Amino acid sequence: MKLSPLQKRAERLTRNKSLVDLNLVSLIDIFTILIFFLLANASEVEVLPSTKAVRLPESTAEKSPKETVVVVVSNQDILVQGRKVISVPDALNTSGDLIEPLRAELDYHAGRQLIRKEKETKNKAVTIMGDKEIPYRLLRKIMVTCARANYGDLSFAVIQKGKA
Repeated sequence: MKLSPLQKRAERLTRNKSLVDLNLVSLIDIFTILIFFLLANASEVEVLPSTKAVRLPESTAEKSPKETVVVVVSNQDILVQGRKVISVPDALNTSGDLIEPLRAELDYHAGRQLIRKEKETKNKAVTIMGDKEIPYRLLRKIMVTCARANYGDLSFAVIQKGKA
């Protein structure tokens, strides 16, 4: 049986045709999820907690914040990592410079931190987000309490002034 050139061509086309179809929809879904994951976890700067009760002072500092334990001092309360520790009037009325509930909370967070051997230091780091209207007497007590809890690396959160 002799085949015409058109029939030969049709036979070669069916013989060489691949039976595997590539579904691109699932690959696009995987890459979309991967892109969103990478964008969400690619942040190199720590985002400090935003609170409307604290008005931070302004500064021309350009150093980016490190990931540390955050102590927020508003006009009413002192919070460590978002958890209320003591009220400001009670902290001001404590005798001496040590605020015992704050020290206990800082000790608790020091026990929870996992520190790699190459980054291990004797003094741990803490960032103080203090309202610009808080009295220096309170700020001094907080700094002394942090030092007594072995948090010797103190940083203050500020708002960066716009460059003129």
